[in-house]
Amino acid sequence: MTLSLVSPDDIRSAFSQAMSDMYRQEVPQYGDLLELVANINRETLTADPALAARLDAQNETSRLDVERHGAIRVGTADELSTLRRVFALMGMFPVSYYDLSEAGVPVHSTAFRPIDEDSLRRNPFRVFTSLLRLELIENDDLRRQAASILAERDIFTPAARELIELGERQGGFDRDQAERFVTEILETFRWHRDATVDHETYQALHDAHRLIADVVCFRGPHINHLTPRTLDIDAAQAAMPDYGITPKAVIEGPPKREWPILLRQTSFKALEEPVRFAGSDGGTHTARFGEIEQRGMALTPKGRALYDELLAKSRQAPPAADNLAHQRQLSEYFTAFPDDLDALQRDALAYFHYAISESGRQRLADGEPAPASLDEALAADWIDATPITYEDFLPVSAAGIFQSNLGDARHQAYANESNQGAFELALGRPVHDEFELYGRLQEDSLARVRQQLGI
Repeated sequence: MTLSLVSPDDIRSAFSQAMSDMYRQEVPQYGDLLELVANINRETLTADPALAARLDAQNETSRLDVERHGAIRVGTADELSTLRRVFALMGMFPVSYYDLSEAGVPVHSTAFRPIDEDSLRRNPFRVFTSLLRLELIENDDLRRQAASILAERDIFTPAARELIELGERQGGFDRDQAERFVTEILETFRWHRDATVDHETYQALHDAHRLIADVVCFRGPHINHLTPRTLDIDAAQAAMPDYGITPKAVIEGPPKREWPILLRQTSFKALEEPVRFAGSDGGTHTARFGEIEQRGMALTPKGRALYDELLAKSRQAPPAADNLAHQRQLSEYFTAFPDDLDALQRDALAYFHYAISESGRQRLADGEPAPASLDEALAADWIDATPITYEDFLPVSAAGIFQSNLGDARHQAYANESNQGAFELALGRPVHDEFELYGRLQEDSLARVRQQLGI
């Protein structure tokens, strides 16, 4: 009898929904955030029928209420490589390398996400996954102690490890196995209020960096935030106090634009939660928060270089008094970045998905000969060019979110350089290059158009 396997996309959807349900129970304010975002999205779609039509045509409207990403921090190479195997069974693969140490956060990271067009369309959920860089703990004794503590824990249940091996042998799961897999893996992401160390050890690690204490001192890594998608992050930021939510000071990422680029993020401050330390001492720990994202179009290497240049210039200016002032200041620097689809396409600053337009299909049906080149087809409205959504992250923004929520903005950049080789060794494979993935999506769409038009 042939085993009937569940699609990895379906497993990913079930997992993201299960994690959302769990997180809403653990962090009630996150439920308020979801309500806020849903209301803002409805108001935005009502006020902008053109946007509503565009999202509907792209099958995006039905997915607005689906969480777009979460984040987790692990402490060892085994934890990271095992998560890679877990996420592969959900159709998620490591994309890009992020060095956050240059911003004073002692981790390096990747994002596990779907990489093919159909999977992204079905459910784009991703998990930003960070590995603690123990070598950045300056105190030798503390570094050895942290390594020893991490070596004694297993963040996966025995059943989870058995199911990972089963799924790899079978090439997936049947329905019952998939349900058990989601249930067991969810335990890795669950909050455990019992610390594995005494208060003194926790405090020593906390003083080295709050994030070190968060990674090292608990039975599991626990999801530290989940993120819904908003269509207007500026409105969401402004509305957060009305829902009893205190937002971080500024929205991270590029300024508001007619045609959004890359990723904009904001969050509420991490909660101070009661914990029990070994030896029965009580105390608190701060790690978990709620985040909102607004995604724009993916930029080419040329576009990304321009973005990075303008962002670097903006960061040399004195800090703004509040978010409105920050956005005005940022917008002034970004006037040099075109905010017009034709210019973005002409200057090869962004990636686009190409498809025969409704007009083009009608003309083909009428027997009209197709233009001789893609440029002519575009100019004559035979082809639609739709921006490809950015599915990845920005290291400066990620560090800004971390620092804002952990209260560790005082930390300067670590002296060590980025170490992608060490990260990939721990991961067990190279990360995918995001530019190659977006370029492939664009080229695949162009190849289909060329074939259909006979160009």
